[in-house]
Formats: sequence, C-alpha cells, structure tokens
Amino acid sequence: MKNPKFLFPLFGLLFLSFGFYSKVSSGVNSLQQQSPFSYLPTSTTHQIIKHSFYALSYNEKYEQAEWVSYFLRSSDEGIGHFKRPRFKDDPKVVTESAASDNYKKSGFDRGHLCAAADMRFSKVAYDETFFTSNISPQKHNFNDGIWKKLEEKTRYWAQKYNGIYVVTGGILQKGLPTIGFEKVAIPSFFYKILYCNYNGKYKMIAFLVPSKKSHEPLNSFVVSVDVIEKMTGIDFYPQLNDAIENDLERKSDYKAWAF
Repeated sequence: MKNPKFLFPLFGLLFLSFGFYSKVSSGVNSLQQQSPFSYLPTSTTHQIIKHSFYALSYNEKYEQAEWVSYFLRSSDEGIGHFKRPRFKDDPKVVTESAASDNYKKSGFDRGHLCAAADMRFSKVAYDETFFTSNISPQKHNFNDGIWKKLEEKTRYWAQKYNGIYVVTGGILQKGLPTIGFEKVAIPSFFYKILYCNYNGKYKMIAFLVPSKKSHEPLNSFVVSVDVIEKMTGIDFYPQLNDAIENDLERKSDYKAWAF
C-alpha cells in the first residue's frame, strides 16, 4: 500500500484539475453554442454572406437565400422592443439582393427566413433581419399561420434546450413562378432544420412545409434531413462527425422533441 500522506495531496490535485477542466470545457461549449457560424451548410452558389448574428447563401438565379443559418439564443438574454425598420438591400451581396419593391402589389408577404423575433436581444441583430436577402415570397395566410406557429415553437425549444442552431429557407427548383421586375421565385415549400446538443445528447429535427394555409399539427411536417438534402443539393451539417451526422439526418422521429 502506498503512503497515505502521498495519496491525499494526489487526490486533491486530481479533484482540482477535474474541477478546472469541467469549468473550462463548459465555457468552451457555451461559447461554441453561441457562435452563429459554427455549423454552416454548404453553398451551391459559393456566395456565403455573414452578418453579425446570421449567415446566408444567396442564390442570384432565384433572387433569395437558399439557406439562412443562425444560433437561436434562449430568451433569458433579454427581449428588446425595437421600431420595425424598412426592408433594405443587402450591401454584402455582390450580385445585389432583390429590391423590396418586387413585392409591391404582388399578393405576397416579405416573409422573413431568419425571423425578426428571433433576434430581439439587440437592435443591430433585429435590424439586420430586414435585409432583402433574408426574405422570400409567402402568402399571408401561410406567413402568419403555420409558418409563424413553427417559428414560435422553435423559440420555445430554444428556451427549453438552452439555444439551438437553425437552418431555414425555401426549396428552390426550376420552373417556380415569380414576382416583380427581378423575377423573385415563389417557393412551393419551406424547410426548417434544428440542431442542438442538450445535456450531452444530440438532437435534430427537420420540417418541410407546403407554402399554403394549413391547420395540420406541426409534427405532420417532420421529415428526415436527408429528404431536404436530396431536394436542395445542400449538405446541412458537414462539421459533425460522419457517424453522428448520418444517424441524425436519416431519422424523421419527433418524439425526442417536446411538442
């Protein structure tokens, strides 16, 4: 048996080291979770734009983003009440984002992809959601209906799971109808993919929602991420370990999420 006088300081050192490691690891994870750029999808257009709190891949052919990606924080960080600004062109889009005037008298809302309500923790974050690169044509009964319901549920999950990563956009395909003088495409479907690592457990869920009025429950729109990847040609979470990514993206089970 080793000298107990030697073992006591050794155990103490191990205890302190473990405690320090846990705090550092927790801090690193916390910082990683709050970075909006940790899990960016691939881009079919190679035009990725980064704003302060979200990123997007702009598709000039369809005059909108093929995806918008961001980290949705818990509302514990505060909710500001800011004056709603006008929509404006995105100065970072090299090919120029579609003008807001394309939507005038079109019968379509300027539908946010990154919802303004998701960015109410600061005025800068909120105002940046009004770039025209962050909008897509949506009928009002969809935008203010089932899509709003999904956005609200997403904020609920962000609160419950201490923040989640969000990727969202319209399904952009050949032959879509358009609005305006710049021919902004009208998606027939919109998707939203959510990912988090809560208490050491990976969770992912994807929604594919027809762009029309609906009273169906949200879980009826759940699909696998693989389905959306095949429709878009986008790899949504390439940073994940391949085994984890493949396992999460092939599933369409919503039972792990609190509906």
